[in-house]
Amino acid sequence: MRASAVLFDGARSATLGSLALTAPQAGDVVVDVLWSGISTGTERLMWSGEMPSFPGMGYPLVPGYEAVGRIIQSNAAPHRVGELVFVPGARCFEAAHGLFGASASRLVVAADKAYRIDFAEPREGVLLALAATAHHAIIAGKLPDLIIGYGVLGRLTARIVIALGGNPVVWETNPARRNTADYPVIAPEDDARRDYASICDMSGDANIIDKVLPHAAHSAEICLAGFYSVRPSFSFPLAFRKEMRLRVAAEWRPSDLAAVAALVQSGRLPLSGLITHTLPAAQAAGAYAQAFSDPACLKMLIDWESSDV
Repeated sequence: MRASAVLFDGARSATLGSLALTAPQAGDVVVDVLWSGISTGTERLMWSGEMPSFPGMGYPLVPGYEAVGRIIQSNAAPHRVGELVFVPGARCFEAAHGLFGASASRLVVAADKAYRIDFAEPREGVLLALAATAHHAIIAGKLPDLIIGYGVLGRLTARIVIALGGNPVVWETNPARRNTADYPVIAPEDDARRDYASICDMSGDANIIDKVLPHAAHSAEICLAGFYSVRPSFSFPLAFRKEMRLRVAAEWRPSDLAAVAALVQSGRLPLSGLITHTLPAAQAAGAYAQAFSDPACLKMLIDWESSDV
């Protein structure tokens, strides 16, 4: 089997290539991808060559951890053929690295990594990875009363906090993204509060701690949930006086995915309005360039349905 796949070379370019796929093993399923999403955090770093070294990292690289497709082969569980599933990535390419490897027209993946979804708008399933990431960041501490960054991850975080009974304020530095919401979305310099007890950063700004500490309550917890290409740092005296607590959130767990899927199914977590752009796979290079440069582009999808396999 072969698949069309997005390929990064670490030099700010994306091309579309044809790759051989590893043969499916007994516990694998084969998924024909309908849509994959572009992440403006980690994928931007992979695209530019600024991503810190991780196991499996290397070029050429198939990016992506947000794909929705249909199972076309499942030897161990034939009843799953035809299921609509979310796939958070795959390492099934014979001549390319897969970190995380979901931006391709066809994937071979372990059956337990293909999560069945049943959404009214199936393409919104690509948002499950970011929703699970947001859930993982906030569930280990108090619900944040301040969220920093209003991209898709920040918006999902705010929606989940509200679904769980919270009342967040959001900081966003880009005026174009401070659109009307059911909660305050403001510029940091316009915020007079000094009592935030639980702060969640989704911006990836390595200097965010110094910027937010003047607005934090004593013993406030700051969760770093973005991805930071340079070393985060902060001035110690104010952190000392505030007795700041620092927490880092990493990758989501299956329990996070199950939790957010349940919130979506119940109607408590809306996913509408977050997917703003869709381009066919043949225009992948332009799709990545636009996703990384256009502030009006919250979430770009690549449409694989018409891609040749």
